[in-house]
Amino acid sequence: MDEYLSFYIDGQWVRPEGRPTLDVINPATEEAFARIALGTAQDVDSAVAAAQRAFASYSRTSRQERVELLEAVLAVYIRRADEMADAISKEMGAPLGFAREAQVGAGQGHIAQGIAVLKTLEFEEVIDNTLVVREPIGVVGLITPWNWPMNQVTCKVVPALATGCTMVLKPSEIAPVSSMLFAEILHEAGVPAGVFNLVNGDGPTVGAAISSHPDIDMVSFTGSTRAGILVAKAAADTVKRVHQELGGKSPNIILDDADFEAAITHGARACFGNSGQSCNAPTRLLVPRSRQAEAIAIAKRIAEATVAGDPRAPGTTIGPVVSQTQFEKIQSLLEKGTQEGATLVAGGPGRPDGLDRGYYIRPTVFADVTNDMTIAREEIFGPVLAIIPYDSEEEAVAIANDTVYGLSSYVTSADPERARKLARRIRAGMVHINGAGGDLAAPFGGYKQSGNGREWGRYGFEDYLEVKSMFGYQSAGQAA
Repeated sequence: MDEYLSFYIDGQWVRPEGRPTLDVINPATEEAFARIALGTAQDVDSAVAAAQRAFASYSRTSRQERVELLEAVLAVYIRRADEMADAISKEMGAPLGFAREAQVGAGQGHIAQGIAVLKTLEFEEVIDNTLVVREPIGVVGLITPWNWPMNQVTCKVVPALATGCTMVLKPSEIAPVSSMLFAEILHEAGVPAGVFNLVNGDGPTVGAAISSHPDIDMVSFTGSTRAGILVAKAAADTVKRVHQELGGKSPNIILDDADFEAAITHGARACFGNSGQSCNAPTRLLVPRSRQAEAIAIAKRIAEATVAGDPRAPGTTIGPVVSQTQFEKIQSLLEKGTQEGATLVAGGPGRPDGLDRGYYIRPTVFADVTNDMTIAREEIFGPVLAIIPYDSEEEAVAIANDTVYGLSSYVTSADPERARKLARRIRAGMVHINGAGGDLAAPFGGYKQSGNGREWGRYGFEDYLEVKSMFGYQSAGQAA
């Protein structure tokens, strides 16, 4: 078993003596493959102090210096991509090919996009006689989840580095190994001591210490809405900025003129991908009632063709979900789906055939779902698709918006203008029109209880910057 019992603080690996440890479980085998030390508020204090010391000099680095630093990070990240894919596959169960292409690829994309943004972002502007400057906010606390480890770590660390902030990262204790490797990558790339610090630990201890710390100026959190509320409450006493990317229950509206085969195939695969562990997954499939049978047949076929199995085996489509806790939660929700009257079309409770070990979920489709059912209201975070019939476009919009969440959404129509008009009516931070993928240059984030603030591209820099007005700046020389 690999041991990761040190934290990365002030440019070196520091082993805190006497700290409790936690086994990191491979969800495909249910066996521990690594062990980490669990930090305390004292460790957070040490990391924050290092970040504060580093801020004085790092915040004054030039744009070009930070561009060159990020370019060095990108080069090392690419060189160590296979190691990163292996770590992600082991810690959260992603099939190895998916881990390499999608999981590691997302991180590479965010680093490259951050470099592009930094090269052109305007940090100063003149308004009348005032110089308005955008400066690094200070020391930032970053709390990241297990479902897309490098996607979420890089889309926080990169804008922090790019804007001149220093930071303390707490990765998920369920999937921390990839972040330990990322710390090695930053060290190798030459990130100055104290600029990036990492402390492992759980949310109630390390996460709470970061959120409430008086010397942290901003906290960026990705995770469940429940945990996000706790972060915001802990941060309130110090009036620090809070950025959150939280849960979702994204509607996928298929209009009556759409190509059902293509649209539902795409939507079902997107729902099942990453074992359903994506906050923006299209988990509510809204179809015309008159064509629900057609939608059921297509979704059923996709579910049955989705192979849940060993992440290292050829032909595996999806791996396990991340933990026993998640497995048990999903099993409970699958039972509740049939109890509340939904029609089970494919999958259901229990492991897939031939798998008696590992946290594997059967790719599942429910039909005849109404929007008041638990499986339509709660974020399941597993490969579970709920088909909800509607009778009119107005009703489809009402169902789509009838949720506490507002992260992502999807609209498909043969008429692009019809799709565009409907997209404007959805109360969500993102809409995918006619199968369009995400864009790393565009903002990612949600409305309502899906969070606040945005990540990705230049919008992802905003929360890391403060705005200062220097009145009379233009005429200061004349006053003398």
